[in-house]
Amino acid sequence: MFNIFATGKSGLTAYQEKIDYISNDLVNNETTGYKRTDVNFKDLVTDTLNRKGTPLVNEKAVTGTGVRLGTNYASNKQGNLITTGGKTDLAIDGKGYFGLTQSDGTVAYTRDGNFKVDSNGVLVDTSGTKVYVEYANGASEGNPALDSQNISIAQNGEISMKVDGQETVIGNIPVFTSIGDKSFVPVGNNHFVPASDAQVTLSNDYNIEQGYLEASNVDTAEAFSDMVLTTRAFQLSSKAITSADDMWGMINSMR
Repeated sequence: MFNIFATGKSGLTAYQEKIDYISNDLVNNETTGYKRTDVNFKDLVTDTLNRKGTPLVNEKAVTGTGVRLGTNYASNKQGNLITTGGKTDLAIDGKGYFGLTQSDGTVAYTRDGNFKVDSNGVLVDTSGTKVYVEYANGASEGNPALDSQNISIAQNGEISMKVDGQETVIGNIPVFTSIGDKSFVPVGNNHFVPASDAQVTLSNDYNIEQGYLEASNVDTAEAFSDMVLTTRAFQLSSKAITSADDMWGMINSMR
């Protein structure tokens, strides 16, 4: 009998976590470059039904002890490209992520190409994190300072700008990918980090579109449908606990 309470509780916890993920997807329905989160469930350990002195038709019969949330990962499905006309607005048409050099020197990844040029002439994202750029021809970070109104970014990521009246190649924005469709793990702020066993490589299946942004890939109708199904499953787990409690009440009231 106690197992029913534990099993029901595990279901409530797991489905509540999934509801939280779906709610987060719906909130970020209009967030640039946002990737919806897919989650799965895993069974907890099984328990034998063979109790000493209890007759069983099948002594090898087992029962589950509950469920827990498994791995969560971002869906790689591409969102629609939206025209903005901004010189530093970039969208990846294809596979891959932009690199972002964080303050501790590590690289995070994002599909959100809503970039801007900061006061030092460096390309950064909305949170001020520097975009990973491979500089060329003696150029370096902020030298020459990028001009948000005088910058051209080709589909292969090549950055060029007029310097002293001449078109000059400043560097290149690489696009990264990895082996497997669950290799990048969301860490918030539209940033991703590679999984512990992921091998990050350069992508060769993309075009960078200047003047565009990628919309969220959340399908609102699908998310609401998933929310209804998950809520029903949550209620079923709650009903299991209620039914077990009613049975205990009947037992305790016996004379």
